[in-house]
Amino acid sequence: MAKDQVIGAGLVVVSIAIAAAITYLLFFPPSEGIDILTLKVIVEIAVIALAGIVGWIGYTLATIPPPKPIEEIEKEIEEELKKLEQEVKKEEQQK
Repeated sequence: MAKDQVIGAGLVVVSIAIAAAITYLLFFPPSEGIDILTLKVIVEIAVIALAGIVGWIGYTLATIPPPKPIEEIEKEIEEELKKLEQEVKKEEQQK
């Protein structure tokens, strides 16, 4: 098997094990209070993950410069076309 397939199979096994453990702890807790603790841990992980994603998006928006306006890009393209046309005319005159 390829390395990616082994990693993928491992992820499937781990996800099934985590789902089984959470189901067991929520519906068949070994002692009182474990089910509530399990819910608290799951919610905390979800909140941290969501805050991390939002923070990453904010950081990306704050640090990447805005794109050039379309007008500037059009002007640059027109200038390049004019230069190319002039070069073509010069080459034709030299022939």
